[in-house]
Amino acid sequence: MQQYEKSWRYVAPFAVLMALLGVGHALKLSPLYAYPLRTVVVAVVLLVCSRRLVRLKPSAPVASVLVGLGVFVVWIGVDLLWPEYRSHWLFTNFLSGEPNSAVQGGSLLYVLSRVCGSVLLVPVVEELFWRAWLVRWLIAPHFEKVPLGTYRPMAFWVTALLFASEHGAFWDVGLAAGIAYNYWMIRTRSLADCILAHAVTNGVLAAYVLLAGKWQYWL
Repeated sequence: MQQYEKSWRYVAPFAVLMALLGVGHALKLSPLYAYPLRTVVVAVVLLVCSRRLVRLKPSAPVASVLVGLGVFVVWIGVDLLWPEYRSHWLFTNFLSGEPNSAVQGGSLLYVLSRVCGSVLLVPVVEELFWRAWLVRWLIAPHFEKVPLGTYRPMAFWVTALLFASEHGAFWDVGLAAGIAYNYWMIRTRSLADCILAHAVTNGVLAAYVLLAGKWQYWL
């Protein structure tokens, strides 16, 4: 029972995020209103349940920024090189959906919540779940006895594949990102470095979406 309680602190923010996404899709709520509300709710859950788990002191900040930039280049690079690439059935199908955003622009509240959510909130929530909890839990149920960055092939690849599946029509670059962040956790053994790399990727991607009008990256 104690292990479930420990797991919950890592899992709760991500679980709430996924639940709210599911409810939003089921009720066909407009992202213009659903996203700001979701951002606030998940932020509250993170602060209440998980704030003591996060230490924002990266051991390799410059390298982590470079890793984040590298993932961003991969994320948009394939589409820049082959504009029709993502129309292939591997990326546009009933399972992954389509690489199109329901929102083309939006209110200032939506844009601000989206940027803050993707840069400040999502990296913390996802890295707590994927790299700090799931990888270790797959290695041993008493996951807190497993040091951060411990490598086991099964845990590494299952986590990377599940992380890819979270990204819909962008599952291929989601897989590349999952591999990169998993590797960076092994290399640094630091949750803060993975959060920083993830935040840089999301931050630069947000800037690209807004400046270039590439709203499809904000599914």
